[in-house]
Amino acid sequence: MTEKSKAKYCGEIQHLRGKLCRFATAAVLCIGCLGVDGCSKKMIDETMPALAEGPSAQETERENDDLQTAVHFDRTLSPYQPLKKEYHFYFTYKVVHPWWDAVGLGMEEAAKQFEERGIVINYEYLAPDAVSAQDQILRLFEASLRGFDVLGVDVADIGQVAPAINQLISDGHRVMTFSSSDASKEDGCRRIAYVGNTHNKEDGAALTEALCERIGYCGKVVLLVGTKGAPCHEERAVGAQEVVARYPEMEIAEIAYDDDNVENAYQMTREFLKKHKEIAGIICCNMSNPVGAARAVIEAGRQEEIVIVGMDHDQEALHYLKDGVIYALGVQDCYSIGFDTIQVAVKIADGLLPGEDYPEKTEEITTIIYQKDATEMLRVLYGEIID
Repeated sequence: MTEKSKAKYCGEIQHLRGKLCRFATAAVLCIGCLGVDGCSKKMIDETMPALAEGPSAQETERENDDLQTAVHFDRTLSPYQPLKKEYHFYFTYKVVHPWWDAVGLGMEEAAKQFEERGIVINYEYLAPDAVSAQDQILRLFEASLRGFDVLGVDVADIGQVAPAINQLISDGHRVMTFSSSDASKEDGCRRIAYVGNTHNKEDGAALTEALCERIGYCGKVVLLVGTKGAPCHEERAVGAQEVVARYPEMEIAEIAYDDDNVENAYQMTREFLKKHKEIAGIICCNMSNPVGAARAVIEAGRQEEIVIVGMDHDQEALHYLKDGVIYALGVQDCYSIGFDTIQVAVKIADGLLPGEDYPEKTEEITTIIYQKDATEMLRVLYGEIID
């Protein structure tokens, strides 16, 4: 098949996909509980296996999993006995955002449990309103003058922040990384330990594989990354690109950086939809861009023909997942990230190095969730009761 023929074939499939989705919706509304059957169902099954009735292989794989394993709220402190009665920590992260609020809840719970054991955990948990590696560096050096036991950072840009961490280490400060973005020894960074997502590339690959399966491994997709230089966003984008490259009838039409901002993602998606009429899917690498992408797709009236995958647990995104506008979300256990960050910081403050008491990298989980999971996730995370 020539490149021209492939493009024409994929374009026809995407056009048919939109028509059949709209047809199926109308049919369900018309015939109620009888559903889509007979020749209409046969047409869908034969021409679009990825959108056939029933769950995909990805969904079926974890159909019987306990959804609540995605976020662990029942955390308790390890038996480790701290050497001091009071600690002072400083944590800075990429940007003020609900994702890091969830991390903060885990920190708060760990501090509370330490308090119940007679140990006081004082900590500052601050970030800028817009992502800036230079702002992050300034915050770290300012904090280094105030006598904190441990400095923690969610790295905004490895190239810029790692040298600052190394300088602080050389000056005798204890520095760790946490959240979703590490600067590791492999990156030339001398930070003591990391707590958070150690598999961002795999997360991007898993979400993209789910999208590819859904659209029948054929069509153009676009990629919204997030913050340029942010390890977690860049790694997910690499995972996504590697998966798409496996399938000769798929193509990434465009890649854009939205700075982890909903409005930017919305505007960029609007432009994508104007420039690339044949878009079949949108891959989103942070928590903000699935929301922006979904808003733009709904506005264009193309939610039945474009498959969106993305990261995390934004409340609006979960509603889009429930409504079928977003196909899949990779939810990180932010609560455990925060909880374990405090535990590891205490051990670092006590002078312990990674080894028997804690690992150099404390790995937290990501769970891919689908439409059937959305209502329960909204209840678990936001207390929403949906009939």
